[in-house]
Amino acid sequence: MRAPMALRPFSYFWAQFVKTWIGDISTTFFTPLLFLASIGAGLGSLIGHGEALPSLGGENYLSFVAPALLAATAMQVAIARATYDVFGYCNYWTGAYRSMQASPIGISQIVTGQLAWIGVRALLASALFLPVSAAFGAVRSPAAALDLVVGPLVGLAFATPIAAYAVLVRHDQPFTIIFRLLMAPLFLFSGMFFPITQLPVGLRYLAYAMPLWHGTELSRDCYYGHFHVGADIGHLCYLIGVALMGAIAARATFRRRLAR
Repeated sequence: MRAPMALRPFSYFWAQFVKTWIGDISTTFFTPLLFLASIGAGLGSLIGHGEALPSLGGENYLSFVAPALLAATAMQVAIARATYDVFGYCNYWTGAYRSMQASPIGISQIVTGQLAWIGVRALLASALFLPVSAAFGAVRSPAAALDLVVGPLVGLAFATPIAAYAVLVRHDQPFTIIFRLLMAPLFLFSGMFFPITQLPVGLRYLAYAMPLWHGTELSRDCYYGHFHVGADIGHLCYLIGVALMGAIAARATFRRRLAR
């Protein structure tokens, strides 16, 4: 009974998504598409005249930016779901978690279903972005399909600790801080648009500590099909470790809030 019970919250989130998927997918699809077209293809044609550059790892600017945008898109989607969705389901907006508790569904199943759904949304965002970047000519290897794993891992590495926090807040103002002081700087200073070695040393090590840089490096290796085994295993373990620790924290904070 436990496995089907754990899937019931997931089925609720899916049913909600089906009602609004057109607007949701449009935002998820067109925002990175515009970034890819304007920054990757447009600006990229001016950087080195669109040719491969040693400073970009032997790739042109479009191929340098595209895999990073996939990781960033997964991050953005996951953070959005882990903040406003979790807050809304827990509080007066929908109160869905309380309704689930009135059924045989337990708190552990609620947490599992919510985090699984966030992972699926990051997967969907990655799956939409990958063929678009391939159409732009940014994909260099079939190994780019592995980004369908990297994207959800990046999303969950951000979403699990944020969801652990979001379930405890009483209003949604703190989410503005998350978007402005966490997500926006990471979008600019995690090696997405220029090599991270160009950053000052202090900012560079701060970027190293964030999941987006690890996801960006993994995503690029998948796109290019050139793997650095030791480094890639390190990136993968980092993302999995952060996601697991966040999931443990989320289980504790969900229980603290919903057990009242």
